[in-house]
Amino acid sequence: MARIPAARWAALRDAHAERADSLTAGYRARRASGQRHAIDDFLYDYYGTRPALLRRWHPGVGFFLEPGPDGAAPHRRWRWYVTSAQAVVSFDVVSFLADRAESVRFIHRLLSAIAARPAFTGCFGLHEWAMVYRQRAHRHPVPLRLGQQGTDEVVESHQVRCTHFDAFRFFAPAAVGLNRLQPTRDTQVELDQPGCLHAAMDCHKWATKLGPAVPGELALDCFELAGDIRRLDMQASPYDFSSYGEPAVAIETPEGKAEYVARQRDFAGRAGQLRARLIDVCAALLAQAGAASPSATADPS
Repeated sequence: MARIPAARWAALRDAHAERADSLTAGYRARRASGQRHAIDDFLYDYYGTRPALLRRWHPGVGFFLEPGPDGAAPHRRWRWYVTSAQAVVSFDVVSFLADRAESVRFIHRLLSAIAARPAFTGCFGLHEWAMVYRQRAHRHPVPLRLGQQGTDEVVESHQVRCTHFDAFRFFAPAAVGLNRLQPTRDTQVELDQPGCLHAAMDCHKWATKLGPAVPGELALDCFELAGDIRRLDMQASPYDFSSYGEPAVAIETPEGKAEYVARQRDFAGRAGQLRARLIDVCAALLAQAGAASPSATADPS
């Protein structure tokens, strides 16, 4: 257990808020003016990210915030925190696990399983192509780079191997049977793998679900990684995002495939480091509570 003096945690809190505000500035400006962004808004719409919560700094498990000149740390007013008689504030593992123990066990099991597998980098982002296969209506208000026929031909000329259920569930009906695997929510722990862009983006999802147990720096690292991956996800998609200033990663060509795989491997490395830190958070929670080994089999979300 470590005690953090008021001057130190106040500096960490302020630096965290500044970084969070920088990362969410575009979204907040668009929201104020009623504008939408087909690439960046995904992090807020799909993951339910709230800028106000993202800018809250948390010390994580096992840290105590000493009182300052103005009294106890503001965390005292937040859920899952406890304040001692000496005005020292800390994250309350017991109350958190009373509400989230099932989620913590599942997250620990899933992330540990992913971390134990080798990365597969032969998918080439075809999940986005499969989502528009033989479809007249598309999710984004931009044209397809190759048109509908050209897009369909790319899908048909490749082996589709999507391992991530939350991508697979958006496949167009005609593309479902083309996927080599048929992932379900129940097989997520068995199929998610570290080379998958969506599994890497989900580090942000799991950091959010672990809430104040996750140190502020780790939470923002996960969010920033998700934003970087989302950009590649759309650059490698069948959509033409040139109007957004985004060059295509043409995965239908050898050069595009090589670029995609190189960036995919880089993201897998970054995600692996963050995933390990999230696993440590889960382990610390379970150890402090004297919990049993993770045994959940399905995503409790």
